[in-house]
Amino acid sequence: MFTKIISTGSYLPNHIRSNYDLEKMVNTSNEWIITRTGIHERRISKYYENVSFMGYYAAKYAIDNLKINIQDIGMIIVATTSSDYAFPSSACQIQKKLGINDSISFDLSSACTGFIYALSIADKYIKNKIIKYALVIGSDRLSYNLNPKDRGTLILFGDGAGAVILKSSKKPGILSTHIHANGKHGNLLTMPNCLNIFNKNKYIFMLGNEIFKIAVNILTNLINETINANNININKIDWFIPHQANLRIISAIIKKLRININKVIIILDKYGNTSSASIPIALDEAVRDNRIKKNQIILLEAFGGGLTWGSILLKF
Repeated sequence: MFTKIISTGSYLPNHIRSNYDLEKMVNTSNEWIITRTGIHERRISKYYENVSFMGYYAAKYAIDNLKINIQDIGMIIVATTSSDYAFPSSACQIQKKLGINDSISFDLSSACTGFIYALSIADKYIKNKIIKYALVIGSDRLSYNLNPKDRGTLILFGDGAGAVILKSSKKPGILSTHIHANGKHGNLLTMPNCLNIFNKNKYIFMLGNEIFKIAVNILTNLINETINANNININKIDWFIPHQANLRIISAIIKKLRININKVIIILDKYGNTSSASIPIALDEAVRDNRIKKNQIILLEAFGGGLTWGSILLKF
């Protein structure tokens, strides 16, 4: 028995913050940003476009493609670190908006690796026949947690949401999941909890150079771990969907592993780093423009604050 992705969806705010807009906000330039990140623009949410709002519409687009009884969705996981409330969770808010009467619903905090963690959990519940369908969402709006004077973080992050519907299948779907964490370097990438009334700082802090070095090494090893676990040649993988953090990180990894860049789905130039939403948004976009086709092999991989990292190999 396998777990299969049967539908995808995404939501992106309409408001665009371009590199030229950022030139008016901090000491930077379009050329500087593109050279160091590969990002040209990012989407910024309006005040009402919170995590549950974006997550709901991403989920609705995924559900609208299917002919299923929505009440059969037995699990909703929202991967996020920017929910408006500690409780109710964004997952419970989305459950209400969708009109689902009862389902396991919770938020998962694992920074940019959150969607991979959430998929891994849902996979186990479906394979053990506890639920019939699962809705997994990655939704974040970190633009509200950026220091307007810090060009190191202001240029990177955007807002958005992506979603997938999963079900059990006798045909291959998710082939393996690999999730990891090590808190030793957690101080390199942090975001204070805004719900803590004693914490006046709400801004993301990142030591970019240190994160870059660690991310490249960890993700290179992670991809090797994934292909070795499945006894598959890396050239047999049809598509790689990495977390969309920085083009330099992606480029360094594919160079080390000799991956053809034409097999890598890249959307960060348009949307920036949308944290837990980046992989499901990229997946949905590639499905909708017909790059990803049935029975193709796809490797998802991410790295985030914690530090956390994870990968999933699947047959679409």
